[in-house]
Amino acid sequence: MTTVAPSVSAALLSSQRRRQGQWVLGTLACSVLIATAAAVAVGPIRVDLLSLLHIGLQAIGIGDQHQIDPIVTGVVQSIRAPRAVLGLLAGASLGIAGAAMQGFFRNPLADPGLIGVSAGGALAAVAVIVLGGGALAGVALSTTLLPLAAFVGALATVALIYGLSLWDGRVIVATMLLAGVAANALAFSGIGYLTFLADDNQLRDLTFWTLGSLGGATWARVMPAALAMVVAIAGLLRLQRPLNALLMGETDARCLGVDAESTKRQAAVFTALGVGAATAVCGIVSFVGLVVPHLVRLLAGPDHRVVLPGSALLGGSLILGADLIARIAVAPAELPLGVVTAALGAPFFLWLLLRNKRHGGLG
Repeated sequence: MTTVAPSVSAALLSSQRRRQGQWVLGTLACSVLIATAAAVAVGPIRVDLLSLLHIGLQAIGIGDQHQIDPIVTGVVQSIRAPRAVLGLLAGASLGIAGAAMQGFFRNPLADPGLIGVSAGGALAAVAVIVLGGGALAGVALSTTLLPLAAFVGALATVALIYGLSLWDGRVIVATMLLAGVAANALAFSGIGYLTFLADDNQLRDLTFWTLGSLGGATWARVMPAALAMVVAIAGLLRLQRPLNALLMGETDARCLGVDAESTKRQAAVFTALGVGAATAVCGIVSFVGLVVPHLVRLLAGPDHRVVLPGSALLGGSLILGADLIARIAVAPAELPLGVVTAALGAPFFLWLLLRNKRHGGLG
């Protein structure tokens, strides 16, 4: 009895935890559907749910083409749908990247913004606006060159900090985190200097990259970034079990057959891909990667089999909700998305600091 009872209790606890994880993921999936419907339906032109259903059926070639006002159909299919898809994928990329970074660094305060990925992308885009805008007049800056520059800037930042953290063929996690902090500060210093040099017209463009926005989303602009973000999300989801093993430490993870160095490389590359693509089309959207994984852990525990997909689902819902607030709070004007996410995330961040301080987590 003394040997069976603990295993029965552990099995019941495991079964209970698994059911809790399934319940959390199901609830978050429902929140994604609700947030997506609200993002598409709410605006200067209100669209009811039945009309949304008809428009969705029309988009896949089913249903009567004359049931919905063509103006409403055009607004939904050409403006709100690409914006909702962009918000959903960007939020999912930032959320799951934050969860991977916190598991990778084994640090509850790590997030993609902390290691300079977003700032590096924004710096490249700002440099193109300020230093190359005049010479490149007439080129489709907003649709091609700027997102490409931001994406390359994000990848270059990760390559830099990854190279700096390599020692004897192994990635030193603490060095990578500190190098990322330095790269982040350097990038924001560069953005500040370029902002000082910018003229009035350029300053308006800079606002988009430094404060974030889903405005101007079109299918042509969203699809290339969406492909990169989907690949990044799928790649990070494959790291559920290795990241669980790394929670016990690299030595124990290697004993379990986990290739720690390969896991680190994959986490860094897929994070750069997803966050770089999101920054390329949304600018800097802060705090999502930090806040979302903690909320999922509070609901379902530390298991990355729940934390990673849960962070992707909650990140998408949070960005769509924040974008909805940004659009309706000061209508007909629009708040920058980063202002809303920072207003929501900063109080949570302070609470997290105080909570960790009480538990000695930052000592």
